[in-house]
Amino acid sequence: MQAPSSRSHLELFELLMRELGEHMVKAPKPLHETSKDWSDAPSSPPVAILEPRSSEEVSQVLAFCNRLQIPLAIQGGMTGLVGGANSMPGEAVLSLAKLNRIEHIDTTAGTALIQAGVTLEQLQNAAEEHDWFFPLDLGARGSCQLGGNAATNAGGNRVIRYGMMRNAILGLEVILADGTRLERLDTVIKNNAGFDLKQLFIGSEGQLGVITQLVIQLQPRPSARCTALCALDGLTKSTQLLKLLKGVLPELSAFEVMWSDYVHESARLQGLALPFQAQYPIYVLIETLGHDLSLSVSAVENALQQALLDEVILDAVLAQSEQQAQKLWSYREGVSELLTALKPCAAFDVSVSLPKMQALVLDLQEELTNRFKEQHHLFFGHLGDGNLHLISGPYPDPEDLHALEELTYQRIAAYGGSISAEHGIGVVKREFLHHSKSKEEIDLMAQLKKLLDPKSILNPQRVIPS
Repeated sequence: MQAPSSRSHLELFELLMRELGEHMVKAPKPLHETSKDWSDAPSSPPVAILEPRSSEEVSQVLAFCNRLQIPLAIQGGMTGLVGGANSMPGEAVLSLAKLNRIEHIDTTAGTALIQAGVTLEQLQNAAEEHDWFFPLDLGARGSCQLGGNAATNAGGNRVIRYGMMRNAILGLEVILADGTRLERLDTVIKNNAGFDLKQLFIGSEGQLGVITQLVIQLQPRPSARCTALCALDGLTKSTQLLKLLKGVLPELSAFEVMWSDYVHESARLQGLALPFQAQYPIYVLIETLGHDLSLSVSAVENALQQALLDEVILDAVLAQSEQQAQKLWSYREGVSELLTALKPCAAFDVSVSLPKMQALVLDLQEELTNRFKEQHHLFFGHLGDGNLHLISGPYPDPEDLHALEELTYQRIAAYGGSISAEHGIGVVKREFLHHSKSKEEIDLMAQLKKLLDPKSILNPQRVIPS
């Protein structure tokens, strides 16, 4: 039998069609629909689109592709920012979009059994219908899929209170590269019977297996949301505000920091008026989620009043309606507009300890402004969990873009931070992984990959450097 690399796309497509059937194998769609995520990472037309509708069919696909060494790009909602799901030459796409059923919601225990292709918004809405709440929240909620959220260990806006995606997963079903099915769909928090194998696959970016089902822990549904936007004269004040609010607001669920340039550009692109008459260096968006609106509003008002008296903040606006709350969040959620306007750009997602955040930002602002004078450098982040974002662009010259990435990741390493807080590594950050992982750690990752996927058919040439 010919090696896959020696076969044409048409031959491979026909081979897959004969083995798996036309109900599962589809001809490639236009490139932008099937091969590109939200990054500028390179992609190629896939050999075929494989659309299984069950765990059994995923197992069938993997067993066949493993036997013939047909590499696969594992795809969810294609909302990533590191090119991890973009198809590469000679790859078929394994799409999980058809695994989109919510199998069961246990209204007593507050758990949900779902397939990997269920979107984040789909689960949020279903949980709400049963008077429960799934707190993970991302701007791509309508498109991103929970299997992908698990594979990248997504974070989002509420990590400060509810943790990462990892914290919400009780159990997983995973299909290994050879088609072996691992079904560990636990519905309990406590299970110390041997290794917690699900942790291998959460955050592994599809390198070790394909997540097909998840058991998700839901939370009691909050009925009172308070949103406020604060103006501050510097980042140091924001860390003081965070400490103050953590002490008096147990319902604090979001603490989003935006630098002035970010707010101005986000507002301009969305046609929004600036939030205050005066301009300030730093803006902090806070949110609480509780169960008694009057008590929540009173607590937030008292906290903001104390912050004003202590000169921690300079001004604040408290949303008086859901519409006003959404408007305040609009400043923070203008990321997609910014990414589009500044293309080709780099979207950095890094983390560093809070005591080092101020020095890191000042360092990056000075270096980037001096070296890349024509570009915008927009900072924002989930400061409550040490996650800093930076959008920098446009960069018409790819060499400038690469120089920007190398410079930025070197500075992150110098401050003891991580080059990826929540977006993953994919292909965009692959060559920079050494800034956050030691040689020994990378070698161990490669050994795990070889053990579980010896023929390297699952998202090859991603995450782990050669």
